[in-house]
Amino acid sequence: MAGLRQRRARAVVILDRLHAQHPDAAIELTWSTPLELLVATILSAQCTDVRVNQVTAELFQRFRRPEDYLAAPAEELELAILPTGFFRQKTAAIRGCCMAILERHGGEVPRTTAELVALPGVGRKTAAVVASNAFGAREGIAVDTHVGRLARRLRLTRHADPVRAERVLMSLYPRERWLEVTDVLIFHGRRVCHSQRPRCAECAVFDLCPSRRL
Repeated sequence: MAGLRQRRARAVVILDRLHAQHPDAAIELTWSTPLELLVATILSAQCTDVRVNQVTAELFQRFRRPEDYLAAPAEELELAILPTGFFRQKTAAIRGCCMAILERHGGEVPRTTAELVALPGVGRKTAAVVASNAFGAREGIAVDTHVGRLARRLRLTRHADPVRAERVLMSLYPRERWLEVTDVLIFHGRRVCHSQRPRCAECAVFDLCPSRRL
């Protein structure tokens, strides 16, 4: 128990310092409705948020409801989201989600992680992003590439598997800070702790990082 308390204390210090370094950390996808956030998060797989926002600026003008994504030919949606990559798979996921939302949820995006992961093409990361940001739910931590990389570098977890890493992070941080964990680690990963050339000299937790490069 003492070991877990120490790990939690260290984890909180890390989050506090990184939050102070990135006080404006927040989701960088542009959205105004839960459906828009769901679609944008699906599009963000293997794509930058900047590119996704460029695509959705027009997409969300044309497709406002689940019915709109189903009424248009699949080829039209594929062309609209082409710049985000993997456009066929993402089109299938978006249309599958919209069908399920209409059939199971009366046209409204479900609010819980359990209901969200039951939608076609929606994993825990996407579900956590939507549940946390659109509905204020604290039912998980979105472990994307940045969160996973930083969590391992900082030895918050040794798991490369996102689901296992998420469980560990959830055990280290109080529930009310789970969204903050995602936002802050993503911000830090994009701005300082890069995959190939981390800028360790600019890192607020340099002294706490076992992976630091001197």
